[in-house]
Amino acid sequence: MNLNLDFTFLNWNVVSAFVSKGLIFSVQLTLIAMIGGIALGTLIALMRLSGKKWLVMPAAFYVNTLRSIPLVMVILWFFLLIPLLIGRPLGAELSAIITFTVFEAAYYSEIMRAGIQSVARGQVYAGYAVGMTYRQTMQLIVLPQAFRNMLPVLLTQTIILFQDTSLVYAIGAYDLYKGFEVAGKNFNRPVETTIAAAVVYFVICFSLSMLVRRLQKKIAIIR
Repeated sequence: MNLNLDFTFLNWNVVSAFVSKGLIFSVQLTLIAMIGGIALGTLIALMRLSGKKWLVMPAAFYVNTLRSIPLVMVILWFFLLIPLLIGRPLGAELSAIITFTVFEAAYYSEIMRAGIQSVARGQVYAGYAVGMTYRQTMQLIVLPQAFRNMLPVLLTQTIILFQDTSLVYAIGAYDLYKGFEVAGKNFNRPVETTIAAAVVYFVICFSLSMLVRRLQKKIAIIR
C-alpha cells in the first residue's frame, strides 16, 4: 500500500498560521489547570487528612467520582450542562479550563495526600509542641517538605495533563491537535498532519520527562 506521504507543505508559514495558536492555548490550559488543580487538590487532600467525617466524606466522594469517569465525558458534561444551569454559554476555551482544573484536582489531591503523609509524624508533633496551630504546622513544616517529596510526581501528572488537552477537540476548542487538524483539511493532507502532531506531542512530552528525571536525581542527592 502506497500512502504517498508528503510533508513538504509543513513549513514555518503553516506552523505560524495554524499550529502556533493551538500550541499557545494548550500550554495556557496546562499551566492554568496545573496551578488551579494543585491549589484545589491541596485543599481536598487536607480535608481528607483532617479526620473530620463531614470533611473526609465529601472530599473522598469528589476524588473517587472524578477518577472513575473518563475525562472526555467530564469535558462534555461541563460544556453542555453548565450553560443550562447558569443560563448562558461559557465557550469552549473557558469550559475546558474549568473542566481540567476541576478534574485534575482529583489526581493532584491524591499526590498531595501521599506527599503530606510522607513527612514524619514526629515533625507535626514538634510543631504542636512549640505552640503552632494546625494551619501553621501544615504551612511552615509539612507542606514545604511534602512539595519537595512529590515534585517529580506532580510534574509527571502535568505532562499527562498536557497530553490530555488534546481531548478538547470534543467541544471544538482550538488546541495544538486542532491546529494540525485544520492544517490537514486546508492542504488535504490529514495523514501527514496527524503524524506531525504525534511527533510534536512526543518531542515535547519526552523532553519534559527527561527534565523531570534530572530533577528527581537532584532531589534524591539533596536528601
